[in-house]
Amino acid sequence: MYDYKLLMDKAKEASKMSYSPFSRFAVGASVLASGGKIYTGCNVENSSFGMTICAERCAIFKAVSEGEREILAVAIYSPNADDCNPCGACRQVMYEFQGDNDIEIITENMGELVVRRLSEYLPYGFKI
Repeated sequence: MYDYKLLMDKAKEASKMSYSPFSRFAVGASVLASGGKIYTGCNVENSSFGMTICAERCAIFKAVSEGEREILAVAIYSPNADDCNPCGACRQVMYEFQGDNDIEIITENMGELVVRRLSEYLPYGFKI
């Protein structure tokens, strides 16, 4: 069990940095890596929509670029929606970096924290 509230607070702060002029759907994420450090990210949109990156992948890629290879938990927040869940691409990226763990995914629904496992979202992820 991790400090879910701290992770959610950091995701909320990260959502304020969102660049989402097209969807107007801000998202922030925080990632707890096995090294103990927390990384944050926000969604960054682009007029070439395929170039857009989700908050979760932004945070995970920041962690990986700093040498982390194992993610323990991910908190996701949007001021635009309750229970903001990861898309399929983010689920697969999480799967790649979960190591031997089953990543805990924290969302917020009507002010209450909700904790689920990646295996609930992606029971048959792909890994070489």
